[in-house]
Amino acid sequence: MIRVTLPDGAVRCYDSPVCVAAVAADIGPGLAKATLAGRVDGRLVDSTFVLDRDASLSLVTARDTDGLSILRHSCAHLLAMAVKQLFPTAQVTVGPVTEDGFFYDFAHERAFTPEDLSIIEVRMLDLAAQDLPVLRRELSREQALALFTAAGEQYKAQLIAEIPQGDVVSLYRQGDFEDLCRGPHVPSTGKTGAFTLTKVAGSYWKGDARNASLQRIYGTCWATAKDLKAYQTRQEEAGKRDHRKLGAQLELFHFDDAAPGSVFWHPKGWSLFQSLLGYMRKRQDAAGYVEVNTPDVMDRGLWETSGHWFNYRDNMFTTTTEDERVFALKPMNCPGAVSLYARGLKSYRDLPLRMAEFGKVHRYEPSGALHGLLRVRHFTQDDAHIFCTPTQMQEECASTIALVFDIYRDFGFSEVAVKLSTRPVNRIGCDATWDVLEGALTGALERMQIDYSLNPGEGAFYGPKLEFVLRDAIGRDWQCGTLQVDLNLPERFDIHYIDESGERQRPVMLHRALFGSLERFIGILIEHYSGAFPVWLAPQQVVVLNISEGQSDYAHQVAATLKQAGVRAAVDLRNEKIGYKIREHTLQKVPYLIIVGEKERAEATVAVRTWRGEDQGVEPLAVLVNRLAGAIAGPGNPSVPAGSQP
Repeated sequence: MIRVTLPDGAVRCYDSPVCVAAVAADIGPGLAKATLAGRVDGRLVDSTFVLDRDASLSLVTARDTDGLSILRHSCAHLLAMAVKQLFPTAQVTVGPVTEDGFFYDFAHERAFTPEDLSIIEVRMLDLAAQDLPVLRRELSREQALALFTAAGEQYKAQLIAEIPQGDVVSLYRQGDFEDLCRGPHVPSTGKTGAFTLTKVAGSYWKGDARNASLQRIYGTCWATAKDLKAYQTRQEEAGKRDHRKLGAQLELFHFDDAAPGSVFWHPKGWSLFQSLLGYMRKRQDAAGYVEVNTPDVMDRGLWETSGHWFNYRDNMFTTTTEDERVFALKPMNCPGAVSLYARGLKSYRDLPLRMAEFGKVHRYEPSGALHGLLRVRHFTQDDAHIFCTPTQMQEECASTIALVFDIYRDFGFSEVAVKLSTRPVNRIGCDATWDVLEGALTGALERMQIDYSLNPGEGAFYGPKLEFVLRDAIGRDWQCGTLQVDLNLPERFDIHYIDESGERQRPVMLHRALFGSLERFIGILIEHYSGAFPVWLAPQQVVVLNISEGQSDYAHQVAATLKQAGVRAAVDLRNEKIGYKIREHTLQKVPYLIIVGEKERAEATVAVRTWRGEDQGVEPLAVLVNRLAGAIAGPGNPSVPAGSQP
């Protein structure tokens, strides 16, 4: 008798081994039709997987996160099958799932064109309509290597050659196409959902520019045609909000090939950057942090001690001096923080010690990965390192989590998801240490009754981490802040504190960034607000426009009064028609446009309108100053919500 336990606790019994699909059919025909795969004792398997012993089983459909990932992976195979039928000389390489879809890399004698993509997509739709069974089989490493070598698929053969000798290799076949894959996959090609191909780009074998050039075809896949259409609508809206386009339109920043992946901030953009710094300084000061600063360039030995040299070397910029000392631009701020902590004897009374740093870091990102403010090589982190006792660890985690949620609300992000990334394969420290660290994070979340999802194996090499994911105005998710707990770096650097008994003890080190990268967070804010920032955050909050030259002095006086009140105000005295000037500053999304003519000058009043075209009437200048005081104060002012806009 085989007992199968379902997620609701119900148990189904079978006299002989039974496959996942059969259990689904036993429950009901609707579920049988919807089932794509199963999760048996926590392991994701095909619907044809046979249960030959007692097990727990959850059925996976296209509405599940796992199910959507399976759809997308199967679409990648469908893409490869279509390409091989249409372009027989193309060689297949790898085809993973992405955040919104999939891609597959091909070695082909010429670049694929948009016209090719249209033809390939039609063939994919035809193959899906044929509803071909997707079948798994297993071969020895040697058999699989011989199979793909004989087929002339040299890239697949390379991948198989890297598999340990004696291991079993799984393959998936649909029609006349067979691919190397761990799986699982949909039961048949007709289950691949609603998909479309989106673009083609260049890539390199194994992502290394020193290797052969490949062609990468991207696609997106969703459970239903309705979901696909909704995604395409979001993409259209995202195009309108592209921070690179808006950054140029709003005169915030630019990039130049002279400094790839580094930002040239214009005055308005730098004002926005400084507003974020000022805001975070205020919040950190209130939360008991002290601000520090550490060098940008440090000796290789420090990075060897921290472990970065062995785990992160390929992403570091280095230089060698004439005396053959090797230095690296810091990719992270942690070792500098440890060095500060190590200066002077620390007592348990000094802990927790919360050190914040707006540290400039440098990381080598491949040129093809650079993407405006969202992926750069030189950026600023709102980093902090908290040193505490083990008994303080969970409380410090909880207070940091609370601060994260509060700060994101101030910027208009009400939906925040939390992901826990656990120990990776390549890590430092023993399992007992990792148990303690992961327990501190889960304990804090459960105590605060915060739901979270797991990212198994995705932690940093020195400790597990929480990732905070924001949902923006059009439903996109952005991973921003992180919180990591670490007992490994304190041990590697041999730092300590003196406890109540006068004994040396090892502190816990928390690594925390809330914006993450200020550059990236600004890019997200630009797209979230579509460039129309809340008044308190807007780089330019008010612009004063004169109707004719006779009001120039009064316009300057109005702007000066506003500046004295803390308003970021500018004056536009150009000899242009007032309608033209209003249109220009409306496109710049300046929250308030103050118009002064001869009547306003004579009566010491101002005419006020918003960039959205709302006429707020004429009022005395003193009244306007008082009214704007609340708006520019930003978060913490009860009269004006943080995310409000004029």
